[in-house]
Amino acid sequence: MKRPLKALATVLAALLLGSLLTAVPATAGERWRTHEGTIDGAHYLVKVPKHWNGTLVLYSHGLYVEDWPMERTYLATRPETEKWLLDNGYALAASDYKGVYGHVIEEALTDQIALLDWFRANVGKPRRTIASGMSMGAVISLKLAEDNPGRFDGVLTQCGEYDANGTWNSALDILFALKTLLAPDSDIDLVRPRDPASAQAALVALVTEASQTESGRARIALAGALGNLPGWANAHRPEPTAPADRLAEQASWVTGAYVYGYGPGARTDIERRAGGNPSWNAGIDYRRMLARSAQRDLVRYAYRQAGGVDLDADLDRLAAAPRITADPKAEAYMHRYTVAGGTTPAPVLTVHTTGDGGAVADQVRWYADQVRRNGDPGRLRQTYVNRGGHCSFNAAEEIVLLRTLLSRVDSGRWPTTDPHRLTAAATAYGPDYQLVPDLFDPEFKEKPVPPSFVRFTPPVFPRPSQ
Repeated sequence: MKRPLKALATVLAALLLGSLLTAVPATAGERWRTHEGTIDGAHYLVKVPKHWNGTLVLYSHGLYVEDWPMERTYLATRPETEKWLLDNGYALAASDYKGVYGHVIEEALTDQIALLDWFRANVGKPRRTIASGMSMGAVISLKLAEDNPGRFDGVLTQCGEYDANGTWNSALDILFALKTLLAPDSDIDLVRPRDPASAQAALVALVTEASQTESGRARIALAGALGNLPGWANAHRPEPTAPADRLAEQASWVTGAYVYGYGPGARTDIERRAGGNPSWNAGIDYRRMLARSAQRDLVRYAYRQAGGVDLDADLDRLAAAPRITADPKAEAYMHRYTVAGGTTPAPVLTVHTTGDGGAVADQVRWYADQVRRNGDPGRLRQTYVNRGGHCSFNAAEEIVLLRTLLSRVDSGRWPTTDPHRLTAAATAYGPDYQLVPDLFDPEFKEKPVPPSFVRFTPPVFPRPSQ
């Protein structure tokens, strides 16, 4: 949010002084001191080891939803990573951003820099600064480096959405297909919802009912294939091989990530921030999109199993359905704040699970194309973990990648990112560093899952915003 510079300077000066009072000095038995407070309304947390090695890791968290209780400010993707970094001399900092919940990317880009300024004024100038982020925090980390050249020495992104507006386009494609094929005469608002709660409930009920029949499941599979959603969702189990199992796990992504996460209820937040609807499907050829989808064979299998529905006829129905256009102002907002430019002012290391349907791995390939156009491909390395789930990494994998990035920052050359060597390095940390969450576990349980880096080429992202 824009403020007069003088007023902003006055507010920050007062908050810098006030924040000093929140510092908790390390005692004889503690290995780091903690600073906690607010800057311009955004809560922050900083931890500095007694024997700081001069490196600061600025962490950008992912999407927080009000229904999910937040117990603490996170300084790394995994608590074991946080402890390891502090024990090894790294300072950590993170802001929760103003507003905390929802797609607070615009706020994050201001609040994280304000925290970096605070750190320099009250702790010291880091010898090197690393931006790290997961999911929504990945594009925040990239945008921080791109918008502030010279302030970051490296960027580590995990399970990232690098073209968040492209994700909203894919979400529109998925929900548009569900509505058109399952309830074409319904008045469910996919964008600009008049009654978000009712529209969301109707969409949930529609998909729940459809999932009980072979024909409904086939159409859910078609909708998922338009977003290239993989048939692997469970982080604690191997990738399914049976088509029926793959369909079931793909349907989990459709419902859990898109019907809920990008349905009419979620639209209100992004449309309020963007000043309108940023998504469109005018001119999109869904028949061609399916032909290019990595999941097209799974769709054909589902329609063969259904028997009573015709895939070509359903594609004709999609082609004939009225389309949706975006508001130019909202599109411009999303391009400004939620789409990475690929300019690579600092080295970037990305990691993605191969079975991520929340932020499909296709986005990693799209980002590499952006770097080839606008940045330095020599500053980019991309790695993959053979696992289902969104952001389902263990601490050992995260630590090895941070050390890989730091080696690139210090030497000017990338060390090996061979999957076998990365897996061996991560395995050496032992089972205490191998806990992995599973978003689809009803109790959100964590289980030990061995490191598993792999060579992988993602499909082409079906709906980039540019």
